Amino acid sequence: MAMPAGAIFLVFMTLQIVCIAGALLYPDQFRYLSPQNLTILMKAIPVLGCLALGAGVLMIAGEFDLSIGSVYTFTAILMASLVGAGLSAFIAAPLGILAGIMIGLLNGHITLRFGLPSFIVTLGGLLFWRGAVLLYNGAVQVRFDPEPIFTSLFSGTLLGINAAFIWIVLFVVGFHYLVHRHRFGNHVFATGGNRGAAEAIGINTNRVKLVAFAIAGGMAAVAGILATARVGSVQPGQGAGLELQAIAACVIGGLSLRGGRGSIIGIFLGVLLIHTITDVLLLLRAPGFYLDMFIATLIVLAAIFNHLIERRGLA
Repeated sequence: MAMPAGAIFLVFMTLQIVCIAGALLYPDQFRYLSPQNLTILMKAIPVLGCLALGAGVLMIAGEFDLSIGSVYTFTAILMASLVGAGLSAFIAAPLGILAGIMIGLLNGHITLRFGLPSFIVTLGGLLFWRGAVLLYNGAVQVRFDPEPIFTSLFSGTLLGINAAFIWIVLFVVGFHYLVHRHRFGNHVFATGGNRGAAEAIGINTNRVKLVAFAIAGGMAAVAGILATARVGSVQPGQGAGLELQAIAACVIGGLSLRGGRGSIIGIFLGVLLIHTITDVLLLLRAPGFYLDMFIATLIVLAAIFNHLIERRGLA
């Protein structure tokens, strides 16, 4: 419980114990441990994981980005269209990530230049880039047919483990070092915790926030690449709602809505918890609205828990 992500870790492990016990007792009715189910989980987790990591760093810095779902779709369609036009996927994918970074920087510049709430700026971005997808390509599916080596690199398997899941684990390790072991991470926590105090000790808070916005946009593009490589196509509306799930994973993982507190491991555990609950409900053949109810309950309970911790810290 003394760890930043201790509470969510205990919840996640308790849920895993219950699920594993249920799978062992009722292997035919509850196929939680079946290879097919585990493979589906490993394929689904990386997309939300990438979105949540980018959104989480920005939230720790004290800002929000509601446009990442639309950026995820726009950059994926951009990449798929470039590949369809004859460009190598190894060139199109970095261009898609660059587009995501530029969109993030644009969101950050507007927010900081005019002193606007990032919630409002990125809400506008959500609608703008959703419309840009339809303007750019219309409401039609875009096929993605890259080189076989690209497909293997992002959607193949290594020792039975899905490549996308390996990527998200590497991203979690990298972000953990960046946020918790690097000077930039100290600046992010200081900026989100007390911007005035951070500026007083010489931190360029505007630059920190801009970099955080760029990370959020870039990781949204990475999520689009992983999803597109897995499915082999892009649907214009496939990113709708993902921004809220990413923020929900961050809140469940212990991030403060006011900024300045949280952990990368907590974010990843929040993603795992959301997908575990989703998977359990699907295995139990529960109606789809049950998922929304459970996630909504988790968000509120996590927000209350985080608020109590903040009050206790202030006391």
